[in-house]
Amino acid sequence: MNILILGGTGAIGRALIDLLKSTSWNVLVTSRNVRENENNIRYVKGNAHEEEFLKQCLEIEHWNAIVDFMAYSTKEFSEKVDLFLNKTDQYFFLSSSRVYAESNIPITENSKRIIDVCEDEEYLKTDEYALAKARQENILFNSSKKNWTIIRPYKTYNDNRFQLGMFEKEDWLYRVMMGKTLVFPKEMAKKKTTLTNAIDVSVAIKNLIGNQAAYGEAFHITTTESITWQNVLDIYIYFLQKSTGKHYKIKYIDNIEKFYEIWNKYQIKYDCNIDRIFDNSKINNVINKSISYTRFEDGCVNCMNNFLDNPSWRRINWKLNFWMNTISNEKIAIWNVIGKREKLRFIKYFFSKYVSYS
Repeated sequence: MNILILGGTGAIGRALIDLLKSTSWNVLVTSRNVRENENNIRYVKGNAHEEEFLKQCLEIEHWNAIVDFMAYSTKEFSEKVDLFLNKTDQYFFLSSSRVYAESNIPITENSKRIIDVCEDEEYLKTDEYALAKARQENILFNSSKKNWTIIRPYKTYNDNRFQLGMFEKEDWLYRVMMGKTLVFPKEMAKKKTTLTNAIDVSVAIKNLIGNQAAYGEAFHITTTESITWQNVLDIYIYFLQKSTGKHYKIKYIDNIEKFYEIWNKYQIKYDCNIDRIFDNSKINNVINKSISYTRFEDGCVNCMNNFLDNPSWRRINWKLNFWMNTISNEKIAIWNVIGKREKLRFIKYFFSKYVSYS
């Protein structure tokens, strides 16, 4: 089997690559950074958004499957989709379970999507993430070719990704590890969510590769475990306190619209602030077995242990941090900032806004 993975350096992509190392398949992964090849896994440096680079990758082999982790605008995807479908036996489009509308019953693949029921004209004029993914799904649904499989993961975690509502770890974990107060919406804390280990998602994807029953179908790959965002936060904080011996501060805000000042209001309104409970029977039926999903508390503790042993951060959102400071009535001193690179970014943001600290 020849497998091409586009942009496979995120949580699910890395887990899938690790899983494919144990196969005899020939795997090529595009990456913007130079990475070392390992056995049957080869990396090629380049940007898969660039047409010439993409075409070169597609011509290297006859691809039995393309697994596409790239994020496209609807326009870009419409221009590339035929190229993908013509160059592989099976094209995997990584969509998102954010496409689903609010539901009072467990979500199945036939549940209504936001794009199908939303009456918010202002929102529908955008190509916001959930709408873009749904529109790109529609392009596949309407294609004369059916050699595609749509994957809809939801919130996933691994050793380097810990989500909390709309926040990534750089937005909330970095802040509390600086000793500052995390500001979080009280209403959202009560909403039910689902967090799935990236390894579990990758196991399901692997089982769909070459599976004829998956052609022309959409699947969400999520655990059925349902917990509130407050439960998630409690698990995070309990583990951090136990591991570090430090106390972490949380401040809840009653008015969730206050967060619209600083965050994508559509992600809050149409995703994180509604209950998300899933029925995953379709994927289990197609792969003829039930995936043994990791219980969140168990998986989270293991992943956080690994992270604290070797912490790494992407770019920190200092605008968000300064906004939280105005609510928590706190200040950030340069010695609070973790990492030399972030100290420089902090100073740059500090002076660009002419914020005065004593």
